[in-house]
Amino acid sequence: MIDHAHDLGAVRGATERLLDAVGKLDNASVAGASRLPGWSRGHVLAHLSRNADALGNVLRGLPMYASSETRDADIADGAPRPAAEQLTDLRESADGFLAVAAEPADWPRTVTLRNGVTDSAARVPFRRWVELELHHVDLDIGYELEDLPAEFVPREIAFLTDRFSGNQDVPATALTDRDGRTWSTGGGPPSALVTVQGPAVELLGWLCGRRDGSALTAAGGSLPVLPPL
Repeated sequence: MIDHAHDLGAVRGATERLLDAVGKLDNASVAGASRLPGWSRGHVLAHLSRNADALGNVLRGLPMYASSETRDADIADGAPRPAAEQLTDLRESADGFLAVAAEPADWPRTVTLRNGVTDSAARVPFRRWVELELHHVDLDIGYELEDLPAEFVPREIAFLTDRFSGNQDVPATALTDRDGRTWSTGGGPPSALVTVQGPAVELLGWLCGRRDGSALTAAGGSLPVLPPL
């Protein structure tokens, strides 16, 4: 069962870590390249701010974004801002999301996200937590996948394997980490099962496109190529 109140606590912690880190950046650092192709750190920060607004919209029952074009334009427009403006926007948008999430709500209700994706409102805080943690890594400012909270890693692995489950472009795949935890994903025939093993952080990095999977071992076939998130 999803515990949205617990996840909101995790969102607060991740937000504070991010704000503390971003507060140490200067204008040149914000303008520098992130780990996401074609995006500066300013693009990542603008995205995080607008994502907070967007998920607040979802909880209010509004469209997540006015349109894909508006989303992209807002990120592009916000990217060149100086560090102080980025930090203020990041803080204020995060506070806005948490304020909406603190309102009494029917948390089991179904909400609509981007591209028509639906989910439980109770999972929205976890989705925000994912954005904060992974994009903190994408900023390339010293926060790595190895620094992610221990609870977050297996939960995000489960979230991503569920996302690829039933996808016919992904072979049937069984994942096992070094602690013996297992997950399954893909939509190919069970007779063509690929078994992937390795450290949980490396499994997560591969699933979310942050690592190439070279630290993993695959049996029964090559390491599957995953669709973009």
